[in-house]
Amino acid sequence: MQQPATGVTSLSEYLVRLGDDRLILGHRLSEWCGHGPILEEDIALANISLDLIGQANLLLELAGKAEGRGRNADALAYFREGVEFRNALMMELPRGDFGFTTARQFLVSVFEALHLERLQSSKEPELAGIAAKAYKETRYHVRHSAGWMLKLGDGSAESHQRVQNAIDDLWRFTGELFESDELERDLVKQGIAVDRASLRAAWKAEVAQVLQAATITMPDDGFMQRGGREGKHTEHLGHLLAEMQIVARSFPGAEW
Repeated sequence: MQQPATGVTSLSEYLVRLGDDRLILGHRLSEWCGHGPILEEDIALANISLDLIGQANLLLELAGKAEGRGRNADALAYFREGVEFRNALMMELPRGDFGFTTARQFLVSVFEALHLERLQSSKEPELAGIAAKAYKETRYHVRHSAGWMLKLGDGSAESHQRVQNAIDDLWRFTGELFESDELERDLVKQGIAVDRASLRAAWKAEVAQVLQAATITMPDDGFMQRGGREGKHTEHLGHLLAEMQIVARSFPGAEW
């Protein structure tokens, strides 16, 4: 992977990666507002979206502070170009149907719960504090999405097939969640970051348990898509950012 741009510290780059994952996925979930399958789920998805965007705000604010260039969370969220974003590719994929959204949220939430549990021990105290708060929220995200995986997977023939298709389509994007580069490995040695690869076995075990109960077949590992951490994104991110950033860019200097 590429090294951070001039003036950007390893810590700020790492925090941007964490923040961007949540910001982009949170925006995708927000697209369900007013379109959920039932009222309760419409509210639940909106709340999960707010959790993720709130976490992103804290992480990007800390990233700006670590960077030392005077940029705050808003500047990082609304005034970067697509190639500067460091989210995993899975986060930016279009929302799809409810089965796709549920499957993605489940796969990501299980990973993030394991990740945040370990990140609470980070030697960077502010990051550890953010992780402790986010962990509590993310455990709920796991329970919520796993519950829907069971309902849909072991429901009607159509709901089962939609979730199976979603898992099959998403699986090739899961490998990027566990990728580390020299920058992150150095932060792991310092006790700041978490070794992502060390989470894979626990993630697969927890995912397999739910998929089996939901009568969903777990795909075999194969080719994995990557590039998001280097700023190499799908065309979908550009469309998402155009919508997400339009108001802030139309009124530069306003406080959001």
